[in-house]
Amino acid sequence: MASPDEQSTDARRDFGRLWGAYAVSAAGSSIGSGALPLVAVVALDVSASRVSLLAALSAIVGAAVTLPLGVRIEHRRKRPVMIAADLLRFAALISVPVAAALGVLTFVQLCLVGIVQAAAAIAFGAASTAHLKGLVAPGDRLRAVARFESTDWIGMSAGPPVGGLLVGLFGTTFSLAVDAVSFLLSALGVRRIRHREPEPPPRAAATGRVRELLAGWRYIVRHPGLRPLFWNAMLFGGGVMMSSPLLAVLMLRELHFTPWQYGLSLGLPCLGGVLGSRLTAPVTRRLGAHRVLLLFGVLRTPWLVLLAWVPSGPAGLAVLVAADTCLLTAAGVFNPSFAAYRMSATDDRLMVRVVTAWSVGAKTAQPLGMAIGGVVAALAGVRTAVLLAGVLCLASAPLLPWRAFRSRAPEPGLKGRRSASGRPW
Repeated sequence: MASPDEQSTDARRDFGRLWGAYAVSAAGSSIGSGALPLVAVVALDVSASRVSLLAALSAIVGAAVTLPLGVRIEHRRKRPVMIAADLLRFAALISVPVAAALGVLTFVQLCLVGIVQAAAAIAFGAASTAHLKGLVAPGDRLRAVARFESTDWIGMSAGPPVGGLLVGLFGTTFSLAVDAVSFLLSALGVRRIRHREPEPPPRAAATGRVRELLAGWRYIVRHPGLRPLFWNAMLFGGGVMMSSPLLAVLMLRELHFTPWQYGLSLGLPCLGGVLGSRLTAPVTRRLGAHRVLLLFGVLRTPWLVLLAWVPSGPAGLAVLVAADTCLLTAAGVFNPSFAAYRMSATDDRLMVRVVTAWSVGAKTAQPLGMAIGGVVAALAGVRTAVLLAGVLCLASAPLLPWRAFRSRAPEPGLKGRRSASGRPW
């Protein structure tokens, strides 16, 4: 039987394998971000309304397809689900450059690829959260999640410019091929993990299919901490996603930013997310996990409002970069704190269904936010719509679980200056 030190070493190695697989797929996804709409516009010359339809179908139908799968994933080992989701994304994405090369690419195929990609992403996210909870000791979870968060932000800052360069050199579908291969490499990385998964939770007898499907939602609604966090996330995420296409229109059409200025305004603030994720562990040790969650949940909310009055010229670019950097720095601290809290607060038997329900809610609220923003922009102007998005973000702050955290003593995440194994991840 392995000694505790050997078990700890094996756990760290397995976490390294999991993180490496995630880093590869995150890099590929950041390089391929926005590639499907780009292919639709450049290769198929579709209208703006059909591009919006592609985004909406991918999110909403993908979420609807995944919802009934949550129960099946819950009662299976999670690693095979993660590998299957990666392989499914590889097959779907690689079909686009293959079809384009053969001259048979259609808009319907892009829609199907978007739906498969969205559904597989939700399934992978739910399974990987449950898997991470079983792999990492409770005292290590915040630091582990912060590493994933940092990886995301690094990819988001560097990936889109690299993807744009690759598209310019090799054509519109090349970044999708890179993204597809990254999921194949991720599946191989996950397969290298040696840690034996705990037995999946047994299926409750005679609970009814509808009751099982809704178990994740019911758990969220009944939990005093998760319930307000859920509505906070839906409102804040809806406001942020509402602002995304609006800011593109504002910068490129009304403020007449050049493409390099637009790219700079998107990429540079992501370094704030990297900084925030690196600060999560030391700030949590100093202030406590719940206080960090509430403080940075508020600090991420006011910045979009400022962008409704952003001026033109270099001053406007500076305001945009500064505001987005502040927002993403606060989000970089908040997101790992939230993920660690949700992991600790959720019963192991419902982990997958809770994460799936959360993802389905986000995939519904965010397209709805974008649709509302488009209507308001058409009726009252882009700046008014950006202001509305900022107000929604501000309105999410009172929905944080102030009362629940005042009445709950235990804190998730870091419990001291060292991890549960005695060593940092």
